[in-house]
Amino acid sequence: MCIFVRDMYNMTEAWRVMHGSLPIKDWDGKLYCTETDGAMSFRSNETHGFMAAYTFTLVTQGSLTFRYNDAEMTIRPNDLYIYSPGMSVTVLAATDDYHGICLMADEQATFEAPNVRDLVHLAYQPIVQLHEPRVTLPREDARRLAGKMREIIAYLHSNHIYKSHILQMLYGVFLLDLQDVQERAVAHRQTPPRIEELFMGFIRLLPRHFAAQHGIAFYASQLNISPVYLSRIVRQVSGRTVVDYINQMLLTEASFLLRTTSLSVGQIADRLHFADTASFSKFFTRMQGQSPINYRRM
Repeated sequence: MCIFVRDMYNMTEAWRVMHGSLPIKDWDGKLYCTETDGAMSFRSNETHGFMAAYTFTLVTQGSLTFRYNDAEMTIRPNDLYIYSPGMSVTVLAATDDYHGICLMADEQATFEAPNVRDLVHLAYQPIVQLHEPRVTLPREDARRLAGKMREIIAYLHSNHIYKSHILQMLYGVFLLDLQDVQERAVAHRQTPPRIEELFMGFIRLLPRHFAAQHGIAFYASQLNISPVYLSRIVRQVSGRTVVDYINQMLLTEASFLLRTTSLSVGQIADRLHFADTASFSKFFTRMQGQSPINYRRM
């Protein structure tokens, strides 16, 4: 994992490696969206697939095949592929007619914006951390998200005086649209209504309580079910465990605090209700691949 962190490119670095120059004049490197084809997709291999950015690729035509964390995957029209920072990706093949839209959001810039960060807590984590980073969208949902992405493209290339604020809001709306898609996707998996209700109840409790409550028992008690039953439900619906969800939220918050505040490692450990600094450091190192101190220095 340490290799992943050392070799990760921010968006500006990645774009220079792939294209030699920045996409637009005075670009701040925080958010970008573009129509993409096979040739452009293959250029991402030049960054070895390690980007410090969240990316969303919506296929509009043809297909693209890539290796994602040692698993091969092909995405086709109406598929939305979601990339999380640090994941190894190599593009293997693209059909001649492949076309898509790619939205990229810098990792640090995402979490520096409090309103977007709240949206990420509420909507983003449950989506990107599913066991498969691909969502096959109903045609109307795909069309709506494509419209949002093209609206971002239009503002990126505009001279609007409030461009940066509008782009931030459009990114937030995009995330909320993804949450809407995710909730309806759960319903369409022929999941019994009670199972769906309990799963979404857990997802809604998580961003409000993850910092203080690290155990399954708390969330189960809030839903009036047993910890074993909650574990079974979350695994059935998402393919993940309750602990996976809690740990990812803790890692996200810890990374944000290390990057954007002057709080000491001990203070962050206290804020996230770890028993002591040593247990927090051990957790962070296991999850992130390096110690909190080294992460902050980088």
